[in-house]
Amino acid sequence: MHSHHSHSGQFCKHASGQLEEVVLEAISQQFQVYGLTEHVPRYRLDDLYPEEASVTPDDLMSQFENFLAEAHRLKTKYASQITLLVGLETEYITEADLSGLKGILEKFGHQVEYIVGSVHHVHTVPIDFDKPTYEKAIQKSSSNGDFYIAYFDAQYELFQRFKPEVIGHFDLCRLFTPDVQFSDLPLVWERIVRNIRYAANYGALFEINAAAFRKQWNTAYPGTEILQVIRSEGGKFALSDDSHGPHAVGLNYHRVLDYLKEVGVTELWYLDKTGIPNSAGRFLRPRILGGDWTTHPFWTARQT
Repeated sequence: MHSHHSHSGQFCKHASGQLEEVVLEAISQQFQVYGLTEHVPRYRLDDLYPEEASVTPDDLMSQFENFLAEAHRLKTKYASQITLLVGLETEYITEADLSGLKGILEKFGHQVEYIVGSVHHVHTVPIDFDKPTYEKAIQKSSSNGDFYIAYFDAQYELFQRFKPEVIGHFDLCRLFTPDVQFSDLPLVWERIVRNIRYAANYGALFEINAAAFRKQWNTAYPGTEILQVIRSEGGKFALSDDSHGPHAVGLNYHRVLDYLKEVGVTELWYLDKTGIPNSAGRFLRPRILGGDWTTHPFWTARQT
C-alpha cells in the first residue's frame, strides 16, 4: 500500500515530528511505498506564514536542501523495509515560484524523483491557512466564479510547465465551501475538464487525498463530482495521506476505502521506478496495484 504526499515538522513549520519518525510510522503501518514531499521554498517575504516570522526565504531554501539530503539518507537506511520516494510539493503564488522550481529542478533534478503538483494560493492569498484568510482571497476576486477560475488557470499552467506525476488535492479551492457544485458554473467547469483531460493525457496520477476528512469534508479530495470526470477521461487514481507528522500517517484511510467503494473506483495506481523517462523526463511511472485492492492485507489490519 502507498501514499504519495507527506510532510514533517522537521521541514514544515505547520507540521510536527521528525522526518524519520514519519518514515518509521509508515513502516509500522505496513506501507510498502511512501512518498516524502516537502513544500518547495517560497521567495517573497510577503508569502511567509505567521509561524515563519523568524525565517527568511534563504532559510527556506536551505531547509529544502536539507530535506533532500535527509530524505535520501532515509531512503537508503530503510530500503529493506519500505520503498521511499523523494519528491516535492509545488507552490504557485507568483511567477517567482515557477521560475524558482525550474531552478531547483535544474540544480537538484537528480534528487527529485517526482512532483506533487499543488496550488495553495489564489490572487497571492493562501486558501488553506484558515477560513478568514480564505475569505480574503475570495474578496480579491470579482466573483466566486472568478476565484475558482483563477485557481484552475494557475493549476493548468503548473501542469503545462512541469507535468507533475501526482496531482495534489485537485479541488482544494473549495476547502471551506465543499458543497459548491462546479457544474453549475460553466466557465469553471470548462477549465476543470480541460485540466483533467490534459493531466490524464500525459499520464498523471490523481491523488485521492485523505486530508479532506480531517478538514471536515464528507469525501476525500477530489469530491465526487470531479472524481467522476477523472474516471470518464481515463484518469488514474493513487492514494495520499498528506500527513503533517507521524500522527497523521495513514489517517482516515479507512474512510478513503469506503469512499472509493461508494463511488465505484476499481483500480488504484502507484509510482514505480522505471528505466524509461516519463513525459517530464523523470523516472517514475504509474503501475497498477494488482488484484482486488480492497482485499489487500493493509485494509484488514486497519479494521482490527
